[in-house]
Amino acid sequence: MASTGNYELFCLENPLLDIQGLGDAKLLEKYGLKANDAILAEEKHMGLYEDLLQNHDAKVIAGGAAQNTARGAQYILPPNSVVFVGCVGKDKYGQILKDICNEAGLRVEYRYDEEHPTGRCGVVITGHDRSLCTDLAAANHYKPEHLKSPEVWKLVEQAKIYYVGGYHLTVSVPAILALGEEAAAKDKLFILNLSAPFIAQFFKEQLDSTSPYWDILIGNETEALAYAESHALGTTDLKEIAKAIIALPKKNTKRPRTVIITQGLDPTIAVIGKEGGDAEIVEVPVHAIEKSQINDTNGAGDAFAGGFTAGLVEGKSIKESIDLGQWLAKLSIQELGPSYPQPKQTYASK
Repeated sequence: MASTGNYELFCLENPLLDIQGLGDAKLLEKYGLKANDAILAEEKHMGLYEDLLQNHDAKVIAGGAAQNTARGAQYILPPNSVVFVGCVGKDKYGQILKDICNEAGLRVEYRYDEEHPTGRCGVVITGHDRSLCTDLAAANHYKPEHLKSPEVWKLVEQAKIYYVGGYHLTVSVPAILALGEEAAAKDKLFILNLSAPFIAQFFKEQLDSTSPYWDILIGNETEALAYAESHALGTTDLKEIAKAIIALPKKNTKRPRTVIITQGLDPTIAVIGKEGGDAEIVEVPVHAIEKSQINDTNGAGDAFAGGFTAGLVEGKSIKESIDLGQWLAKLSIQELGPSYPQPKQTYASK
């Protein structure tokens, strides 16, 4: 089912402007950063972003996990297929973010916060190391009232698939639940990505409140293990973890649940729920790539989710959609940061 400009995929999460620049030990020392680390910004880090832009030949990328996914899906799909929603500030960074997305053909409907600046992630690149310093700022201040506004809700009603990044569980659970209710009521597809181990560990209650709406749950092996531990499943077997998630109560019983677990270069596991409570287990090998071709694995999971959701929009099977996700992830890790090559590449299955 190719897109007809009806924005079939609707994505919600936390938009960030990634500012990636080449640095050295002196720059790291200036801001108290480590060569291979990821931290939340403090006051002493606030000068980093302009420093990278002005003095370190910085490349700016529209970041935030689900926004990376939305760009990836739009990379594959026809124009006007994907819309992304989140919160930014009324500043130049928010405008840069919107311009980058528009250039990629991605429609964004941001909530503009009057009090907080656009979220930014400063990335200092030293050799093969990446030091990430994130100031969430406005991304932490999304309001469900924006989602329910007539212009945005019209896009919600138009979409066939909803994709929510797990990081948004730290921001606005009511907005996620509103999408879940709409999906269940209209028999649309609701996808949640676990996003990071700390979501299952420290935001368990918020995560569990959304579980009745999961038609598809995506996570990597580390996130799946964190889920199993926080829910006392008593197993580290990824397939058994997925089966336990499959069996959770579900609001829309017309759609059995599917769980997708990626494992880096190892095969992706899909446990596909069937009517009557049975499940089909599928393992899909990744697309082979020479180690020398890998430039940056940052954002590979987001790229996988972009290709996977694009496949679903196109009407592909779960297995075919996983293969498309792996193909896009392979392209992404050959770029700098969570990016996709230009000119556009054409999908080729294994």
